[in-house]
Amino acid sequence: MANIKIMIMKRIKNISIAAIALVIILAGCKKYEQFPVDKVGISYVFDPKDSLGTGAREFLYGIYPVMKSGHNRVGGDYLDAASDDAMSSASSTTTQVTILATAGYNSYTIPADENLWAYYYAGIRRANIFVNNIDVVPVMAKYNGYSEKYVWKSEARWLRAFFYFELVKRYGGVPLLGNKVYTISDNVALPRNSFADCIKYIVSECDAIKDTLLTAPVANPNADAHRVTKGAALALKARVLLYAASPLFNGGNIDASNPLTGYTDNSVARWAAASAAAKDVMNLNSYSLFNSFTGQFITQNNSEMIMIRQTGADNIIESTNAPIGFTGAAAKGQTSPSQQLVDAYPMNNGLAITDPTSGYDSNNPYQNRDPRLTGTVFYNGARWLNSDLQLYEGGMSKPNTSLQQTLTGYYMRKFMGNEENSNSFQSHNADWIIIRYADVLLGYAEAENEVNGATSDVYGAMISIRKRAGITAGGDGLYGLKAGMSQAQMRDAIHNERRIEFAFEESRYWDIRRWKTAETLMNQPLKGMSITKIGSSLTYNIVNALTTKFTSPQMYLYPIPYDEVLKNPNMKQNPGW
Repeated sequence: MANIKIMIMKRIKNISIAAIALVIILAGCKKYEQFPVDKVGISYVFDPKDSLGTGAREFLYGIYPVMKSGHNRVGGDYLDAASDDAMSSASSTTTQVTILATAGYNSYTIPADENLWAYYYAGIRRANIFVNNIDVVPVMAKYNGYSEKYVWKSEARWLRAFFYFELVKRYGGVPLLGNKVYTISDNVALPRNSFADCIKYIVSECDAIKDTLLTAPVANPNADAHRVTKGAALALKARVLLYAASPLFNGGNIDASNPLTGYTDNSVARWAAASAAAKDVMNLNSYSLFNSFTGQFITQNNSEMIMIRQTGADNIIESTNAPIGFTGAAAKGQTSPSQQLVDAYPMNNGLAITDPTSGYDSNNPYQNRDPRLTGTVFYNGARWLNSDLQLYEGGMSKPNTSLQQTLTGYYMRKFMGNEENSNSFQSHNADWIIIRYADVLLGYAEAENEVNGATSDVYGAMISIRKRAGITAGGDGLYGLKAGMSQAQMRDAIHNERRIEFAFEESRYWDIRRWKTAETLMNQPLKGMSITKIGSSLTYNIVNALTTKFTSPQMYLYPIPYDEVLKNPNMKQNPGW
């Protein structure tokens, strides 16, 4: 575990550096004599004389940024551009998402922004330092009658649990460190814990801390909206249990008798646990679907946000991803959504475009569609910056020159401001939403359907999502859902609903893995739309845009980094790597 050893040495140095910085920043706040700067260590950060807990709180808040913002985070692209929902507009085959999408990596060449083993263990170590040292700080501020330091401690434990989950969904079972903070003299040649043990640990942490956290809505959202709440603890538990119940780990283990890569049996009780966990979040009555699908991504502190990674106000998403061709609003159109994603959106009556009664017109393919399509994808004729987009061959936003431009005939619209009728990009907030209430509702629907089939509760969760989206109710009030669906039919409907609701939110990439459908979906070409214009007539032709590849079963889990296996005789590699 060379990376963990290197990480330990770096963190020991970083603690001193951080402490020195705190001396400079906080010197004016202390009423007693300061330690000499060259003697400052962790005892200054966790100071038994600091009744405000200033140093400890700053240390905790420094752990939060380990949670990543997903906006163009993988080599400048969205992670879902490595799924069947999109591709990078960069033509190079060496972009990180293209390498992921075409099976172009191994245990020592996995793209850097998804090679997160050492990164998350660094976060776990920081959380452990906090958990092990906060008790000595005599924080006077109270929350629900006890010192706020216990709230902080629970926040650190949630962050640690979240980091473990990010590891487990990539690698399967990983070494669990408990509260141990390893030093350079310790034996760090640790074995991997089983997948089951990791899930049990994460869930037990969520259960242990849920009642010592802030509750939503927080009293001071301007200061605390980013912080962990009881709802976040319950929602993380629900997400973890949903993944654990899914086919990849529950009955579909890629190495059937290997406890590191999943459960070695299949149990419907795991789906029941996931359903109950999601219901616990719903029963808090603390969250609700925001009244605007597009608005939720640019409206801070809205009712749907459960856990976020805060960002500042800017227009970086637009300048990176918006369509090219606009004077005074330069953009590079980084993300090219796929035809498969566009086709997944139903009509505004909720019926699939393949349904002969839906009203779909292949000569006007974007007319009368689910409003979420317009809120997620730029297509030919869509409104933007006081113009109707020209995405036909040779059009303003698809000029077929050397400029980087869409490779599929589409651009990503999601997360951007309301700039359809503006002349330039506007600055706006775009916090990265890690967990939102729609995810809880669809997680509940998925798990409950696997336990009891398409019950009225399952229909209810699905209807609430579609109603907020703007789909029409229809005469039967089912928002395009078929009455009396079988479990399998409802499963397909839920899977598709997740796809269109959470596009570009780092959901699809993992969903097709946990469902074990990636081997089918990623072994067929990613498609786009080529539009030719003659006079005023448009002709639409579906074309292949990228040859994707998925090697089954090994690619369902990432390889343990090569150096970790090489240096640690107790570290077992994942199958096929």
